[in-house]
Amino acid sequence: MWMDMIHFITLKDVYFLNIYYFLPYFTCIVSNFSLSHSAGLSVPLFYVMLCFTFLQQMKLLLFLMVMGTVSAEIQDLSGKVFTFPRETDTAHVRLNPIKQDYNAVTVCHRSFTDLKRDHTFFSLATPFDTSAFLILWQNQEIDPHVKSERVEYGGWDYKPNMWHSICTTWDSVTGLVQIWFDGLPSIRRFIISGSITGTVKAILGQDQDTHGGGFDIHQSFVGMLTDVHIWDYTLSPCEIRHYTEEMHFTTGNVLNWSALDFEIIDNVLIENRFQICH
Repeated sequence: MWMDMIHFITLKDVYFLNIYYFLPYFTCIVSNFSLSHSAGLSVPLFYVMLCFTFLQQMKLLLFLMVMGTVSAEIQDLSGKVFTFPRETDTAHVRLNPIKQDYNAVTVCHRSFTDLKRDHTFFSLATPFDTSAFLILWQNQEIDPHVKSERVEYGGWDYKPNMWHSICTTWDSVTGLVQIWFDGLPSIRRFIISGSITGTVKAILGQDQDTHGGGFDIHQSFVGMLTDVHIWDYTLSPCEIRHYTEEMHFTTGNVLNWSALDFEIIDNVLIENRFQICH
């Protein structure tokens, strides 16, 4: 539990803790100086050492918290997959996007699973909206959620034990959302307009029912995910085709699989993507 708390500390929190924990140290010195001075005494060495020990403990705590904020890795995952080997309400990959507010979003990924039940590919939540941008397979449909509104897209040939490419686009001005499944487009439907704002937490493999947590084992992903990219604009049909066919395409400007900023929580593996030999 303690390590989970450290994982969610931001640099803003560290700045606050820097003030919050060091202030008592100075208060400690000043208080003892005032008491001693009023009594006509010098500051006892015992109090100085006590305050110094307190400072050192706070420095150690702050260091651990800072390490928690920079524990994420940036890696080139080209040719790699995230393997989610079992059902769990804890295991996930926490992504660290470079921006917070969105006027448009495109998320592309490839998945490989044998699940027949509901499962979550991608979840983006804010403190005010745990379904700010959510992509999951639910009731035999691909259901994109934007700002807690939902659209259902059925009729896909979602076969188990095969790689599938899924791209989801949304624009805040028109409010239109669209799915591209293995290069085939859905119709464009209105879901909701208006920007996504707030501190975002982006996660692979789990549906956030709270900001950064509240996972449901029955919505967890089991299988492999790869080639995850996020853009802050709606990708063109040609670019989506290039992505689907694994041709040269413009990599995500918010999250890029070849330079991915992420943290693995619990039992998720990084493996080589296997190729079927013919």
